[in-house]
This record gives sequence, C-alpha cells and structure tokens, in this order.
Amino acid sequence: MDSSKQNLNQVTNSIDKALEILNQLYLTSSSYNVIPLVQGMNNLVVELYNMAKLGEKCHIQVPIDVINLIDDGKNPDEYTRDMLNSCIAKNQITKGKTDAFKDLRGHLLEELNQAFPNEVEAYKLVKRLL
Repeated sequence: MDSSKQNLNQVTNSIDKALEILNQLYLTSSSYNVIPLVQGMNNLVVELYNMAKLGEKCHIQVPIDVINLIDDGKNPDEYTRDMLNSCIAKNQITKGKTDAFKDLRGHLLEELNQAFPNEVEAYKLVKRLL
C-alpha cells in the first residue's frame, strides 16, 4: 500500500475514533459524574491533535464548491454531475466553433478558387508538399 493511501486510512481511523469518543461523551453526559467527562474530553483533545498531525501528511485538494455544498447539507456528487454537464456543454460549444471554422475555410477556398484558380492550385500544391 502506498504512503498516501496509508495516510488516508490513518486519518479515517482517527476520525472514527474521535466519533466514538464523542458518542461516549454524549452517553456519559447524562450521568452527572465529572471524572469520566473530563477523561473523555482529554481523550477527544488528544485524538483531534493526532488527527490534525495525520492530516498534514495527506495532500488532498477539495474544491471550495464541494465544501460549500456539504455545509449546505447537499450531496457532493451534485458538484461532480454539474461540473461534468458544464464540461460537456463547453465541449459542444467548442466543437460547434471548430466545425464553423472548417465550413468557413471551405467556403473561402471555394470563393478563392472561383476568383483565383491558378493561385489556389499553387496553394494546394504547396500545402501537399508541407
């Protein structure tokens, strides 16, 4: 297993452990015993510190739009779908422009051929040689 995958697994395990500690704190908060709460808080602080240290080794870039979607309670897959649809739309626009330029080139060459047939033949000959 490569180091980046191992680092990510360690962070995931640390998150699971912190969630477990939070759950235990929630359960012990109903009993008015202070000692388990203090121990639980200390464990949580230690685990959050470990999580921060492990997180420094992970270099994952998440677009801010994805974080905003998650903060809004939405599914981050929506971001992926929207980005894919946006790329498809831009690709279609670019393809349309390319096709339009090809058509323009063909029409210009046709018009030039009617006006200057000798020069167009010389151009086509030079173009084949290159």
